[in-house]
Amino acid sequence: MPTEPPYLRVAAALREEISQLPPGAKVPSTRQLASTHGVANATAAKALDVLRREGVVRAEPRSGHVVAGQQAEAESKRPVLTRDRLIRAAIAIADTEGVAALSMRGLAARLGVPAMAPYRYLSGKDELIFLMADTVYGETGYPAREPEGWRARLELVARTLWSVHRRHPWLAHLVPLTRPWPLPNLAAHNERALAALSVFGLNAADLCDLNVLCYNHIQGTAIHLERERHAMGATGITEDQWMETQARGYAALTGSGRYPVLARMVRDLAEGYDLDLDHLFEIGLQALLDGLAVRYPVGGAVSGLYGCVAPGGTGGPASANSPAAKE
Repeated sequence: MPTEPPYLRVAAALREEISQLPPGAKVPSTRQLASTHGVANATAAKALDVLRREGVVRAEPRSGHVVAGQQAEAESKRPVLTRDRLIRAAIAIADTEGVAALSMRGLAARLGVPAMAPYRYLSGKDELIFLMADTVYGETGYPAREPEGWRARLELVARTLWSVHRRHPWLAHLVPLTRPWPLPNLAAHNERALAALSVFGLNAADLCDLNVLCYNHIQGTAIHLERERHAMGATGITEDQWMETQARGYAALTGSGRYPVLARMVRDLAEGYDLDLDHLFEIGLQALLDGLAVRYPVGGAVSGLYGCVAPGGTGGPASANSPAAKE
């Protein structure tokens, strides 16, 4: 991740130094700061500007910068800021307003700290969002004892990840499947899924494909949680009310005679249909696992190529693309 900008390091060091000085005491000049910290004059000036905006120092004619009056009182009233507090506050903003509403300046305002204060702990919004994602993936743990069988294990991982996305709808929009982030807490979920899938004795590529496929079902369904919230905010109407506005268009489609199956389905659902994402997630998960059970039948438990042994024994069929199947 990116490192802290030099001017913020200088500002932090100077802040610590002048915390021991009385109000009105002279602060090192731009030239002195540049020499002491081995930075350019412009960098030193930027550091002083940070402290001035925070109210820690003030500019005095013909004297340069001095320690601001009432600094100790101001510091005592200022909320204690930590990296974890920043991350938690950012998650709360994203949960209620979406990631698009998140900014470093807005985060500082929410916490009642100077605009530049978050940069003492984070390099910027990119690092903040990375840490937000890793934090929420780590919110939910697993029981000490694994359930029996590959299917029950995959169900547990999938439902755990679905619950994370349910609480944080913005999460599904962050990372494309093709550009994953190295998130330690997401890796912990993946490790459990891979261990369950290893019972099939797959090669590395097939194992990765199935793991991505399982996660895609979770992420692909969860994307619509945030989309519905955005649509509701943009239109001011519920999904049921929106469907009512589309009734005329659907009547034209189903009455055209070109889509008889669609017409029959719509007619049979005349009394209403509740599109429930939780329900769709669950039936999709079961259909996916049913397909795996047919494609990779396992008679008992199998030791995979990666040493993940499920209770019950060894042996069993390999993938058509696995080394064992090609011997």
